[in-house]
Amino acid sequence: MNFDFTREQKLIRDSASEFLKAECPKDLVRELEESEDGYSPELWQKITELGWIGLNIPEDYGGMGMDFLDLVIVLEETGYNLLPGPFFSTVLGAFPIIYGGTEEQKNKYLPEISEGKLKLALAITEPTAAFDPLGILVEASLEGDDFIINGTKLFVENANIADFLICSVRTKQDERPEDEISLFIIDSNTPGISITVVPTIGLDMQCEVNFIDVRVPKANILGRLNEGWGILKRTLEVAATGKCAEMLGGMKASIEMTNEYLKRRIAYGRPIALFQVVQHYLADVWVKAETAGNITYEAAWMISEGLPSAVKASVAKAWVGKGFAYVSERCVQLHGAIGMTREQDIGLYYRRAKAWDLAFGDEIYHRELLARELGY
Repeated sequence: MNFDFTREQKLIRDSASEFLKAECPKDLVRELEESEDGYSPELWQKITELGWIGLNIPEDYGGMGMDFLDLVIVLEETGYNLLPGPFFSTVLGAFPIIYGGTEEQKNKYLPEISEGKLKLALAITEPTAAFDPLGILVEASLEGDDFIINGTKLFVENANIADFLICSVRTKQDERPEDEISLFIIDSNTPGISITVVPTIGLDMQCEVNFIDVRVPKANILGRLNEGWGILKRTLEVAATGKCAEMLGGMKASIEMTNEYLKRRIAYGRPIALFQVVQHYLADVWVKAETAGNITYEAAWMISEGLPSAVKASVAKAWVGKGFAYVSERCVQLHGAIGMTREQDIGLYYRRAKAWDLAFGDEIYHRELLARELGY
């Protein structure tokens, strides 16, 4: 296993870094956090032209056909720069279609996703706050050629601007919860769907989506009926690892800006970076970030190679989620009271760390998954 980037991967990283630093300044991040839609159509168009949305979509369906590891490199940069908008939700929302879609579905949706014409949202989480089959309570019942869906999804990021929802539902009552779940591609404008943005600490457009007698054609099932959990499980592994990449970028940005601040801040006649306790704080958060990078890229490599990755993805999410929260908190402390003001960039990372730790399962959830793998 070689973690050195190829020449092409270095170009991807450098071009992504250069683009986002120029096009996604922190003033824009603050502006979009407070806007109604939470994203910039102009920035979305520029990202589309770069081909990022189709990085992992096969070439046969209009994408670039690159490895998941290549996407992780881009996601680290989006996390470093706190890119607002539907990039993450759309890219990850394409994976269930890639994994389980019919040829007709792939030809219908993937080219338009790759071209940025369709924005997606993953509608998975419910009031149960669980990421397992037992936590999926939204139900669908067959009526003629349609399924009628009722229930509520929570924390559906960017559902307010999504064209389609990738939604997990319960379509059967069985002894095995894994055999009761189906995935649907649902037009977000379908009658009976209501979407409300929920205020959160991350200001990242998390939404509540209510389904009241929503009629969805059978043709919109992803994969086979009652066999959606396998597709969703793979998607969650990819999503958790991708979120780790964003958090890794956030950790690095937090450390870099804090280090620069400490060199400028003068106390008792010298930069506070020269005080030993401050240096130990910086060394501590640097170790956290280095470890997070190793774990994240190992998980991404395993996914790219098609190796069993469930355990490694959970290890990464448990460690990196807690690590980003720890790093951002320490960096805020090193800024002093000014660190919590709206004007200071470090506060943006602190809030995002709290939100991203919960995405696709927090530390406790993934530690429980790992305990099960150990036979407990």
